[in-house]
Amino acid sequence: MAGDFVSTVEKVNGAVNGFVWGLPMLVLLVGTGILMTILTKVFQVSHFKHWVKSTIGGIFKDKHVTAHTGKDDMQISQFQSLCTALAATIGTGNIAGVAAAILSGGPGAIFWMWIVAFFGMMTNFSENVLGIYYRRRNEKNEWCGGAMYYLKYGLGSKKGCKQIGTILAVMFSLFCVLASFGIGNMSQINSIAVNMNSAFGVPYFVTGVVLMVLAGLVIVGGLKRIASVTERLVPFMAIIYLISAIIIVVLNVDQIGAVFASIFKGAFGMKAVGGGIVGSGVAYAMQWGMKRGVFSNEAGLGSSVMVHSSSNVREPVVQGMWGIFEVFADTIIVCTLTAFAVLSSGLVDLNTGEVISSSVSTALVAEAFSTVYGKAGAAFIAIAILFFAFSTVLGWSQYGSKGFEYLFGTDSGKLYRFIFVVFILVGATMDLTLAWDLSDTFNGMMAIPNLIGVLALSGTVMKITQNYVDRKIKGKNIKPMLSAVEEIQELHEKEISA
Repeated sequence: MAGDFVSTVEKVNGAVNGFVWGLPMLVLLVGTGILMTILTKVFQVSHFKHWVKSTIGGIFKDKHVTAHTGKDDMQISQFQSLCTALAATIGTGNIAGVAAAILSGGPGAIFWMWIVAFFGMMTNFSENVLGIYYRRRNEKNEWCGGAMYYLKYGLGSKKGCKQIGTILAVMFSLFCVLASFGIGNMSQINSIAVNMNSAFGVPYFVTGVVLMVLAGLVIVGGLKRIASVTERLVPFMAIIYLISAIIIVVLNVDQIGAVFASIFKGAFGMKAVGGGIVGSGVAYAMQWGMKRGVFSNEAGLGSSVMVHSSSNVREPVVQGMWGIFEVFADTIIVCTLTAFAVLSSGLVDLNTGEVISSSVSTALVAEAFSTVYGKAGAAFIAIAILFFAFSTVLGWSQYGSKGFEYLFGTDSGKLYRFIFVVFILVGATMDLTLAWDLSDTFNGMMAIPNLIGVLALSGTVMKITQNYVDRKIKGKNIKPMLSAVEEIQELHEKEISA
């Protein structure tokens, strides 16, 4: 009976997954990014120097970027919001997801992953701008923002859209909670358990229990404790992984030209993927590159905006720029280095795109690292997965909590966090394929109402962005476009100071 139930779930999930990740969904995702890129005048390129200086550059020059808020202040710093968001995005998608894209779509999938990331930068930017602009304070004086708020208060404020805005906000929150158990919990924990078992022989159940206890100690402390942990964990794990991957690429530098050629040929069908039909190869490369790209950087899901909205920043565009950097760091840097480490290692035939190795998913990356580091390579990837995936669990626990609180009230967060922690043990012992399929399904369902909100409010994003550019970059003396809530707070602070 249990087997029949699982089989039925897999069939239903496969049908839904095929629907939400079909061509219309991918067109909606990329199309939204293209539209926002056009409306903001290609902000990610035209103001590249400015957003780099304001984000990663600000960490070293602007104390306000990393300054912690007071103990009683429920806001977090800009850097903490980035680290918590990156904790959720830099996960198994950067290792197992990249390997899956290459295995299923060939090297050409990496090109389409780049395309999704380039336009996804402005989708993520737009989500963060709207998140700050429409955020609200709850009963605990915490900032609450996200797609549910700009759907309800943004889309809902348009003529005749109040009801649809409210319905879409509820749908997004529901899908967010479900997705948090998939992409943010079970698929991540399952990857850890599988890798710890294959690399060190640790039983799945033991891994599940240990991670459940460790996660519980952090998650029950809420956003401030999660942010405190991630701002230390994320930079450490990312730098170590990047250095290790760069060494592999440097040692195989003679293969870089062939890697680039293989990626572009595979993307446009100049070579068949794995010796298959060219047209089919292009379709698979595009589908898997886009799907795994979104799984990795989450642009279009409306997820990371929920933690970005808790930042102590006032300017919507400032937090929007952190959204650009988030996608850039996750996909353009981390995923690309993973792909190049695999493709330059000799495990993939760069002429046909066929994977020579019999390894799958994370094991393919582990084998690529082993070509340079020996047996230590596989152990390193297992540990990297542990840190990457565990940090994703921490970040997504906050996302799901915000969705749950929107549906059931502020005080319901404790119940959600308890259930979330328990599901860590479930994720450690369940089927890997089902865990990934559930993640893809709920990702797609979560993205639909969010993208509707971003498209409906694209004009607002354009106006806020232009206002910022005119003031901060062109030096015009005009009034900033702050939200109604921010304007009231600003007036209140002026009255106090007077």
